[in-house]
Amino acid sequence: MPPRTPSRHPPNKSPGRPAGSTSFDPAIALAFGNEIRQARLQAQVSQEGLALASGVERSYLGRIERGHSMPTLGVVLKLCRALQVSSGMVVEQVDFSTAPPARKRASRG
Repeated sequence: MPPRTPSRHPPNKSPGRPAGSTSFDPAIALAFGNEIRQARLQAQVSQEGLALASGVERSYLGRIERGHSMPTLGVVLKLCRALQVSSGMVVEQVDFSTAPPARKRASRG
């Protein structure tokens, strides 16, 4: 058996994100869920119909629409294709709705 090469990571330390950190942002998840729900209602499609058309589990779709889950890029693309909406437009709307308010410049005078 060949000798083991030393690990680049210290013992008991795993690579990845720091302990306690998360990539889930509730404001973004809620805004995305609202955009998907609005697009679905605009298309007059039920959750069940969208689930079937996109290949996404209906219960997962419900969690996405309520902002309880953040879908992967693949799921975003599947949902947008099934709704026949631009994924770029959906993301832009989410970005716009979650952006911090613009700061007003102090007038000089």
